[in-house]
Amino acid sequence: MNSIVRFLKQIVILLAIALLCASCSKVPSLSDNPWQALTLPTQANIQDIGFMEDLNHGWLVGSDSTILETTDGGNTWQPKTLELGDQKYRFTSVSFAGSEGWVTGEPSILLHTTDAGKSWSRIPLSSKLPGAPNTIVALGPNSAEMTTNVGAIYRTSDSGKNWKAMVSEAVGVVRNISRSADGKYVAVSAKGSFYSTWEPGQDAWVPHNRNSSRRVENMGFAQDGRLWMLARGGQIQFSAPEDKEAWEEAQYPEKSGSWGLLDLAYRTPDEIWLSGGSGNLFCSLDGGKTWQKDRQVEDVPSNLYKIVFVTPERGFIIGQGGVLLKYEGSTSAA
Repeated sequence: MNSIVRFLKQIVILLAIALLCASCSKVPSLSDNPWQALTLPTQANIQDIGFMEDLNHGWLVGSDSTILETTDGGNTWQPKTLELGDQKYRFTSVSFAGSEGWVTGEPSILLHTTDAGKSWSRIPLSSKLPGAPNTIVALGPNSAEMTTNVGAIYRTSDSGKNWKAMVSEAVGVVRNISRSADGKYVAVSAKGSFYSTWEPGQDAWVPHNRNSSRRVENMGFAQDGRLWMLARGGQIQFSAPEDKEAWEEAQYPEKSGSWGLLDLAYRTPDEIWLSGGSGNLFCSLDGGKTWQKDRQVEDVPSNLYKIVFVTPERGFIIGQGGVLLKYEGSTSAA
């Protein structure tokens, strides 16, 4: 009798699994993987990547005061040692315009170079600065725009000697902050419960409620100026073309996934890459309408948390513990 009961239980379990699998989203696969995993000379968590006008010369920055330099387009990287004392910094952002470059980090630090990184100087920052430097964008000779981890925005036009506040008040601790090519910002609150936007000319951030009960993980700008939003549970949404307060229907590139989506980047106006935890990587070739999975990177032992396309032909995906993927070629469907 007991054996029959066990047999029936097994049948029920198998049927439940079959029904669950039947309801799972079948995600098409990419036939060609355009990403190559590189070996970096560090186990630090890389935070950002930046290249000079000479696209062979670039920089990686990260935790443990890590700065790496490449002179061959990102194929190989060499560590750069700076004299910063015993304090270890988490470098968060790097940006170059010509031979002039900037690096931000925590605890509060700002580095500046005018000779393509041959030497770096430390820019003094006010003790009254709201938060710690978080992102930096080089705007041209002697000019840069910096944000802090509480959403303050500052601009300099004299190599960091003086800074002009662009907003009257900080927005509060942010989970992440993104800048569009034309100088707009979107910031996600630390708990993902709301987001805020700012445009040049505005005096303050404009807060917005999230449009569902799901916690917002990350946001940024599409190439056409719309917003994209990644929310808990593997959800992605795009704002409506005519009204950024309205949002299109939510998508789930892989409904069966228990991991989260972490970042999104456009390679071209139609080709979008979407990364997540546990080596999950997706691609859309139709502007975000449908998604395909790059299954050949699933064995990368890392959360893939930042995607950067320097140009359509030069792209990188940053993961944990020194993981870096380099874009190597064209994309095609299975």
